[in-house]
Amino acid sequence: MPNFCAAPNCTRKSTQSDLAFFRFPRDPARCQKWVENCRRADLEDKTPDQLNKHYRLCAKHFETSMICRTSPYRTVLRDNAIPTIFDLTSHLNNPHSRHRKRIKELSEDEIRTLKQKKIDETSEQEQKHKEVNNSNAQNPGAEEGGEEQDEDVLPLTLEEKENKEYLKSLFEILILMGKQNIPLDGHEADEIPEGLFTPDNFQALLECRINSGEEVLRKRFETTAVNTLFCSKTQQKQMLEICESCIREETLREVRDSHFFSIITDDVVDIAGEEHLPVLVRFVDEAHNLREEFVGFLPYEADAEILAVKFHTTITEKWGLNMEYCRGQAYIVSSGFSSKMKVVASRLLEKYPQAVYTLCSSCALNMWLAKSVPVMGVSVALGTIEEVCSFFHRSPQLLLELDNVISVLFQNNEERGKELKEICHSQWTGRHDAFEILVDLLQALVLCLDGINSDTSIRWNNCIAGRAFVLSSAVTDFDFIVTIVVLKNVLSFTRAFGKNLQGQTSDVFFAASSLTAVLHSLNEVMENIEVYHEFWFEEATNLATKLDIQMKLPGKFRRAQHGNLESQLTSESYYKETLSVPTVEHIIQELKDIFSEQHLRALKCLSLVPSVMGQLKFNTSEEHHADMYRSDLPNPDTLSAELHCWRIKWKHRGKDIELPSTIYEALHLPDIKFFPNVYALLKVLCILPVMKVENERYENGRKRLKAYLRNTLTDQRSSNLALLNINFDIKHDLDLMVDTYIKLYTSKSELPTDNSEAIENT
Repeated sequence: MPNFCAAPNCTRKSTQSDLAFFRFPRDPARCQKWVENCRRADLEDKTPDQLNKHYRLCAKHFETSMICRTSPYRTVLRDNAIPTIFDLTSHLNNPHSRHRKRIKELSEDEIRTLKQKKIDETSEQEQKHKEVNNSNAQNPGAEEGGEEQDEDVLPLTLEEKENKEYLKSLFEILILMGKQNIPLDGHEADEIPEGLFTPDNFQALLECRINSGEEVLRKRFETTAVNTLFCSKTQQKQMLEICESCIREETLREVRDSHFFSIITDDVVDIAGEEHLPVLVRFVDEAHNLREEFVGFLPYEADAEILAVKFHTTITEKWGLNMEYCRGQAYIVSSGFSSKMKVVASRLLEKYPQAVYTLCSSCALNMWLAKSVPVMGVSVALGTIEEVCSFFHRSPQLLLELDNVISVLFQNNEERGKELKEICHSQWTGRHDAFEILVDLLQALVLCLDGINSDTSIRWNNCIAGRAFVLSSAVTDFDFIVTIVVLKNVLSFTRAFGKNLQGQTSDVFFAASSLTAVLHSLNEVMENIEVYHEFWFEEATNLATKLDIQMKLPGKFRRAQHGNLESQLTSESYYKETLSVPTVEHIIQELKDIFSEQHLRALKCLSLVPSVMGQLKFNTSEEHHADMYRSDLPNPDTLSAELHCWRIKWKHRGKDIELPSTIYEALHLPDIKFFPNVYALLKVLCILPVMKVENERYENGRKRLKAYLRNTLTDQRSSNLALLNINFDIKHDLDLMVDTYIKLYTSKSELPTDNSEAIENT
């Protein structure tokens, strides 16, 4: 939506001009001055928050001295800026014209008051100038240690200019390395022959630019001692931290402008030997697009309470996000980390009740539930499944080998065989029906792995053959067979429900109503677990017999029971107590936790989407469910009337007008600005992590994160460089980075010459 200038007789908007547009300030005193100078009576009864959210003034209404251009693409106002330039008379030339921005007519008393106010302000400013001049005359040295504002206007010395240009060149190299995913370190120490000095990648790029004729770097290099490192590791680390902070701030600034956001973490990753949590934010930008952006890594803590505290501190204090505006949180983690992230979610909910804990749209419900089951056998099975899938995706030849085995096994059902081949060529382990697919594929996987391992024609190297042997042993273990069969059957009750949650908006809305039925079915299973487990165990033993797998208890359990003559525990009862019962109980509880009453009420608000309204015959009750977001609305008192108009608009639409089927389509309607409360509700619903990102162009953060982790060796990963690589298209302000570095790490009186550390050349 374009920004329109709120000044009377001003028709400028952001799409037709390169001018900067500024929000009304939240500070009540300054905001009041802006409103008074605008002379618009309709703005006087609005709060500073409402004015800040919905009204803008273009740069034409401010003195040039009030505007700071900190970079080619950033324009800001001074803290004390007040608009003073207005056209309050041109509408008089056309008295019959209709003005939305009606100018307030001032009485004679009001005019006299304004004149007196200006006279008082002018005399105050003159008095201040006199006092400053007098103090400077009495104490000439005061200016030297004085205010930052005086320092800003002082011209830079030649040495300072050269230093800034030098630092800018260093930042350019670091940004290039980050965007192109070039690690800082070069050859390993054991790769370099003794007595030979080899620069790291950063030093090599630095020397390349010097040899290419960059005068600033060449001059600095010539004045540096021969046996010193041109740019130390410490300096590189400092500069990378500034790069990371500045790039992140560009995204976070958009998040703050949007007000509302959600926090999502992905699975724990290894960054140079340390565990980190990738963090992404969801928000709706000024163009009404839902975006999911990567904002950085958080060091992972083994203690859940410490992790919760550091998680909150980093987001609020270090990154500067106001968690009062957080409307959703979701965590995608593997089995061992699930319980700890649940503690983080609960601690945030205690402080911020509107930060609803939800599922993430990028993760299938069944896989998310399976990863959260606190049973070691389930964790091992999930790891094995991922390894098998990764193994066959190592080369097209391995996939072709698997295709051939499937063709032989499914000769009598070619359609199913063709379907399974297509599935095998995808990342099928993340699907809703992953366990059904695995059970159908298991025989083919075992035969293929055995064939690769025992191949006498030496088509496969020792590494592949050895890996095939290990995986074959893992998938032919009876414990693995029972685990995947139990998971397949238990999660069959949630498969359709989970699939709908990743479907269209209407599917998500109706899925919220079906949760009760899903829980009822699972509770019935729990009440009759003896019967259900008997069927599941029979299916597992039949599958094991088909694959010639011996039915036995896990070796760890057998060793623990060795010599215990009283133990009459059978395999069936063992797996019932250690697998089926805890799995069903956990899934029931997890569904209740993740789909809380607040979460379900939020999903019920999706009836605001016109296509859902149509399916409900326009007989909807959004107002009741929208109460939880009442404080987020610009005009909550008019919500009821506005919702009525919204329903009437779509109920009596023209025959050729289709109902928008997604929040994305509704947010981009030309007349959505006439429904400010509906727009605010849709915007908040859109950022819930459970909602799908409709336009894949704006889901780059997660895709690029996965690509970075896939393409970068663990010991070469850097949290700083990762942010630069993943957010390579974000504009960066080199001048801001240089100024920040000088402010943090150097002094005005003594700028560094090289910031280097001495090293030996041998």
